[in-house]
Amino acid sequence: MSTHPATPLAKAPDAIWPGGSPPGYERRRPEGETLHRLVREHLRTFYAAVEHGFEGARLPDFVRADLEGYVGCGVLCRGFAHLQCEGCQRPLLVAFSCGSRGFCPSCLGRRMCQGTLNLLTYVLPAVPLRQWVLSLPFELRAPLAYERDLMGAVARIFADSVMGWYRRRLAPGVPCARGGVVTVIQRASSDMKLNPHLHAIAVDGAYVPGPDGQPSFRALPRLKTNEVSDVLQVARVRILRYLARRGVVHLSPEALEIDDELAARDPVLAQLAAAAVSGLPPAGPELRCRPPVRLACTDGVGPTPMAALVVQELGFNLHAASIAGAEDQASRQRLVSYVLRPPLAKERLTLLPDNRVRLDLKRPFRDGTYALEMDVLSLLARLAASVPPPRAHLVRYSGVLAPASPWRPLVIPRTEPPPVDPPPVPPAHTQPPPKPPRTGPRCHYWPWAELMRLTLGLPVDTCLHCGGRMKLRALLRDRESIERFLRHQNLWTEPLGLAEARPPPYFRSVTRLKPTSQVELFE
Repeated sequence: MSTHPATPLAKAPDAIWPGGSPPGYERRRPEGETLHRLVREHLRTFYAAVEHGFEGARLPDFVRADLEGYVGCGVLCRGFAHLQCEGCQRPLLVAFSCGSRGFCPSCLGRRMCQGTLNLLTYVLPAVPLRQWVLSLPFELRAPLAYERDLMGAVARIFADSVMGWYRRRLAPGVPCARGGVVTVIQRASSDMKLNPHLHAIAVDGAYVPGPDGQPSFRALPRLKTNEVSDVLQVARVRILRYLARRGVVHLSPEALEIDDELAARDPVLAQLAAAAVSGLPPAGPELRCRPPVRLACTDGVGPTPMAALVVQELGFNLHAASIAGAEDQASRQRLVSYVLRPPLAKERLTLLPDNRVRLDLKRPFRDGTYALEMDVLSLLARLAASVPPPRAHLVRYSGVLAPASPWRPLVIPRTEPPPVDPPPVPPAHTQPPPKPPRTGPRCHYWPWAELMRLTLGLPVDTCLHCGGRMKLRALLRDRESIERFLRHQNLWTEPLGLAEARPPPYFRSVTRLKPTSQVELFE
């Protein structure tokens, strides 16, 4: 992967050439995008609607920082890096990104590209891969969305259930057999509703120790739908028992009761999560106290097959039909990119009259719905709910792929990292003591130019006019220097700030007259 240019994965952060773009390169202009416009024009109104509905309470700081940071993502007047060709002296300006982990298509596109290269180059072994997707019941989504420890434990239990099934299926009686799983926590569905669910990329088999003690891989010959049902039943029971021990749910023969501690700790965030899960208005005139949700828990029917290798039971849904061969690099790349994809593509949004926005679905729903129309503030509520809590790890490694696994160096790809320029050597009297050498390949941060070359085929670190090397000259952060430089290049435009909040009623679209905040469209 590191020696051959990859096919395009997604758009990475953009750059511009003053005086014209080279052939085949088109810079991104965030100021003219639909998503940027609706966030810029309606964000303060959304804040006012939340504070009005909760008597002055406001959204958490980490949600506000992510929403406001997106407004300055990719905008030159907010700061940029100045590169210059060592040969013809042509400049290249690269705007800073916001580093969002919530919904920014550009920043999450970069994370997807970097994560895909790291997993394929340094982590995933050359064996068949299978994707296991676990969706949780609606009643559990809001309580788990902002509890990073609980969601991390659910991801660990699910990965362990998948690896345990592989071990029982392929290596019965071999307790030291191991599988490997990379689990990614996605927070939103295609309609941007809050839907924390798990995408697990598992090695489609198990590693067993050979006569010489080295791990040997046993591939799964075929997966059946009833075997997917077995995995779902084990994972469902283990997850519910763990949540019961933590006091999140209370099991009983008739039903299970769900206690939402988030409602007492942060009522605004709890109401936002509940609204983003169900599609109801994100902020109302009052905060109501509701009894515990009761979810029917009658066993006896068992998992229901929904399609080939897709089963469902009591709100839990498990999908295991996506696979990639050991030598099929294109399929492996598509699989990993899909698991790490951003929740929203800006091309799917269309701004309509009367404060409405249309969201085209990635694929139609079962009832034929292919697009949704909703109030702009309803979409902002779903964007806000997609922001993960601070210090929440969204990618987790298990089994032989775990960092502390003794078999990890024996099964992961044996590749050397790409060469980078060595840092300057300090004087001898200031040098720190040497560190012990690292064993085995490690994931690393891919420089922006290298990432653009490998994912989009764009040699940004090479001048397209003379072939010279682009060298970093300066990082411009203060407004005075930015404005002076951009005016000299005839690229200065006044920064577009947030529009003032409009007075109530805040929701003014015709969709608010419907029973829910969305309108289904049919072909």
